[in-house]
Amino acid sequence: MNEYMKTIGLIGGMSWESSAEYYRIINETMKEKLGGLHSAKCIMYSVDFEEIEKLQHAGKWKEATEVMIDAAKRVEKGGADFIVICTNTMHKMADEVQSSITIPLLHIADATAEKIRSKGLKKVGLLGTKFTMEEDFYKGRLSNTFGLDVIIPEEDEREIAHDIIYKELCLGEIKKSSKKKFKKIIENLVSRGAEGIILGCTEIPLLIKQEDCSVPLFDTTEIHARSAVESSLARS
Repeated sequence: MNEYMKTIGLIGGMSWESSAEYYRIINETMKEKLGGLHSAKCIMYSVDFEEIEKLQHAGKWKEATEVMIDAAKRVEKGGADFIVICTNTMHKMADEVQSSITIPLLHIADATAEKIRSKGLKKVGLLGTKFTMEEDFYKGRLSNTFGLDVIIPEEDEREIAHDIIYKELCLGEIKKSSKKKFKKIIENLVSRGAEGIILGCTEIPLLIKQEDCSVPLFDTTEIHARSAVESSLARS
């Protein structure tokens, strides 16, 4: 019995497609590390993404924050030892969520930044929703806390990426035409000096893989999920 294995608390459903990836990666990584029939001790509270998406696009972030705090409290009450928010965009309210609970929150940007720095990279391109690309809660944390130089796509490209995420990927639709558009956006970021690309939306890895890109890709879903396993197994 692994008495030291901590219980991972997952806030999912944003979208459920990417949350399913978290669950898969976390359990595959746990088996990879411990062998046998081992799997992760985890608790997931999954929100209704229709409700969240409407609040996001209406700019009702206070109400969205209340939903996230409620979810975090439910997960903590369920016995989780730390919290993982299974989406990049909703880290906009990570500080408010953290201050509402007594267990740690494992921030997706921190796990990603540490991975980038371990590769010795300094200048990276950031892809994600318009909220993630344009607002400071994510790229500001990468630059201010970790000293990374973060660049984002041009305005029309940000619109394209945002629409593909919400109108296709979150609905489970994977289109070759959209893959081509994302590859072009990535090529433009690389031409502007990006040494690596952050897939800063947990749905993008459903569409874009490392073989589609000439520079290192940082899949935030995989990085965050693997970091959760490391935290679960840390003897502290």
